Amino acid sequence: MQLGLIGLGKMGGNMAERLRLGGHQVVGFDFNADAVQRLTESGNVGVNSLEDLAKNLDRRKAIWIMVPQGKPVDDTIAKLEPLLNPGDILIDGGNSNYKDSQRRYKEVTEKGFQFVDVGTSGGVWGLKEGYSMMVGGDDETVEYLRPIFETLAPAADKGWGHVGPAGAGHFVKMVHNGIEYGLMQAYAEGFTIMEKKEEMDLKLPQIAEIWRYGSVVRSWLLDLTADALAKNPTLEGFEAYVSDSGEGRWTVFEAIDLNVSAPVITESLIRRIRSREENNFTDRMLAIMRNSFGGHAIKKD
Repeated sequence: MQLGLIGLGKMGGNMAERLRLGGHQVVGFDFNADAVQRLTESGNVGVNSLEDLAKNLDRRKAIWIMVPQGKPVDDTIAKLEPLLNPGDILIDGGNSNYKDSQRRYKEVTEKGFQFVDVGTSGGVWGLKEGYSMMVGGDDETVEYLRPIFETLAPAADKGWGHVGPAGAGHFVKMVHNGIEYGLMQAYAEGFTIMEKKEEMDLKLPQIAEIWRYGSVVRSWLLDLTADALAKNPTLEGFEAYVSDSGEGRWTVFEAIDLNVSAPVITESLIRRIRSREENNFTDRMLAIMRNSFGGHAIKKD
């Protein structure tokens, strides 16, 4: 199956490679000429314009958009629409607000096209481990795209699913990221408590390794934390500045709107905001975890 892919950054490039290895052809576009060249060299097709992307896709076009949420998504869709035929599919695999996805679905389908929102998790590890995908959209459209989802997922029947109508994929991914905030904060605080117990001279890399096996708090996030601590036990050189992509904020806003008490997620968001005002071990832990699982940039002293 062919797939158009817009956005060949680290995650998009890895997705293209996983699809190629799974027997699919990716036609990819990015404003970065080097990224386009790398895609071509890998065995897929890199193009230099959206027009060329559309021309290189045969039959029913399916185009996966991996650009920053908000206006970049709207602008990309607006540029693609004149190049589409009725029934062609636009897929937003970025971190869009689910309300935007609901709006885009309505706008796109009214013009005769299809729209699917895919909350995508896996970061820089997706090529090796597979991607977790939460899919929103119409039944027929999602079913048509099944071969793509089955290839990108950890297994054909694991790690992905059609969770509901348009907007549901990004809604579930929003909550996923809110939970992620809370988990990361709990790990960071726990390790900081142990780091402060100086008279015991606790070895954090050793403890992280112990917890990875048999413990009720074992997780992939802990695996990444253990690896990071093994490389830099004191987090020397890292600034305690933790960014947020926006989805944690949206989760908190939604909890308030729904009268749901979500103190852990809310406080973890507040803690990230506070990290931009001071330097401490807890936030250096958070920063290095984000770098480990998603390749997010780390500020250094």
